[in-house]
Amino acid sequence: MDDQTAVITGGTRGIGRAVAEAFAAAGAQVVLCGRDLAGVDRTVNRLNKLTGSERVSGIRADVRDASDVAALVDHTVDRGGEIDVLVPNAAVNHGTPGEMPLQEESDGVYHDTMETNVRGVFTTVKKAVPYLAPSARVLIPSGSVARKAKPGMGVYAVSKAGAEALARGFAADLDQSVCVVDPGLVATDLTGIEKARDPSDIAPMYQWVATEADPDEIDGEIIDLKTWKRSTR
Repeated sequence: MDDQTAVITGGTRGIGRAVAEAFAAAGAQVVLCGRDLAGVDRTVNRLNKLTGSERVSGIRADVRDASDVAALVDHTVDRGGEIDVLVPNAAVNHGTPGEMPLQEESDGVYHDTMETNVRGVFTTVKKAVPYLAPSARVLIPSGSVARKAKPGMGVYAVSKAGAEALARGFAADLDQSVCVVDPGLVATDLTGIEKARDPSDIAPMYQWVATEADPDEIDGEIIDLKTWKRSTR
């Protein structure tokens, strides 16, 4: 990923942080963001130390705020020019998976989840479009819950279905490749599942989609673990 610039929202923990580390280790200039400035600074320092580089930078940005997202894009352009890889990863889940009946979700939970997980993706991609390299790739994280209803997944499942619809729409309208990345169950704060894949285990999957996968074959598609393993074995 030498000479490439990657932007990752929600990059201070979980999958976002693992992907940022993998990209930086592969030589990319990585720009990440999170809602907490202290968390951003800690993550940037940690990743630069781990990768023995100064390739990671970040700013505090909330994807619910269009001006914050614009500032993130401006920071990226000032640092590395065009955007080669965009990962709109920032997401929230207000509850315990499996214990969130949709009919019991509050209006506040609905609003914040949709603002972050759907509008946040929309705003991030929209603001980045003018600066996407011709061969850029946009990787929108999701999961099977977006396509197969499971009890107690609440508004989170609805929001992921919305994010996947955005991926299809952007894929149809943009010249660059846009796809959904579904890494399966991963042990993160959002899933609340401890006995699942570690984020570092699926970071190579994101790296493959970002660099080696055929851009025409992934455009508008859902890239899951089976696709990755079948293509790389």
